[in-house]
Amino acid sequence: MNSAFSTREASVKVWSSYVRLFHWSLVLCVAVAWLSSGEIRKVHELAGYCAGILIISRLIAGLAGSGYTRFRQFVRGPRNVSLYLADVRHGRERRYLGHNPAGGAMVVALLTCVAGIALTGWMQTTDAWWGVAWVEDLHKILGNGILALVALHVGGVILASLRHGENLVSAMITGRKRAPSPEDLA
Repeated sequence: MNSAFSTREASVKVWSSYVRLFHWSLVLCVAVAWLSSGEIRKVHELAGYCAGILIISRLIAGLAGSGYTRFRQFVRGPRNVSLYLADVRHGRERRYLGHNPAGGAMVVALLTCVAGIALTGWMQTTDAWWGVAWVEDLHKILGNGILALVALHVGGVILASLRHGENLVSAMITGRKRAPSPEDLA
């Protein structure tokens, strides 16, 4: 295990300003939407629309952006994710400079879930879908499901931070992570 990340260690820029602003803006939108659910309809809808716009911008950046913003840099197939999770269970996972395979899968899961919440929320504001039970039910299921995904995400961040001796929350604020060692994967 590496020593805790400090400002004395060499660091490299990993997360762009866009990725960090997107991340924390989406956190805010999801929190506001969830907390205002059933209480303050206009605030709930506004937070949902903002989350939807953020998701669209992230899809564009993931396809057309550069470096660690691009999906092809961190989205891996189920086999790679499974192998990585097996390594985690045995305490032998390698450090990734960007998202590890499980983190990449979580990004996809979170984006998909929030997109589904935003879409079903918007559908409920239209004449065609207003009052349709399955749309309302799916919106509620996804709205509660996001809590499970967020819990898994936070747990993964804590585990990876402890295992690799670096503060990943700080990295998502500053954009910088400890410089890779020869055994790390860029």
